[in-house]
Amino acid sequence: MPETTLADVERALDRAADLETEEAVSVLRTARQDLRDLGNDADVDEGRRRELEADLEQRIREVKERDAYDSGLGAAMNPAEDDAP
Repeated sequence: MPETTLADVERALDRAADLETEEAVSVLRTARQDLRDLGNDADVDEGRRRELEADLEQRIREVKERDAYDSGLGAAMNPAEDDAP
C-alpha cells in the first residue's frame, strides 16, 4: 500500500471543496486520519503538517457552514434587507 504524503492530503482538501456535504465529510475524515498518521513519521515536515491540520479544521468548518446555509439556516441568519425586522 503506498504511503500517503502531505501533498496527497493537500489534494484531498482541495477536492473536498467541490464535493457534496456527505462526500466532503468522508474525504475530510480520511485526510484527518492521514495527517494523524503522518504525525508519527519522522521524515514529514512537522510545520507543514500542522499548517495542513489547521487548513483541514477550517475546511471542516466551511463544509458545516455550507451545509447549514444550504439547509436554509443561512438565509435565516442573513435575511435580505426587505425581510429584516
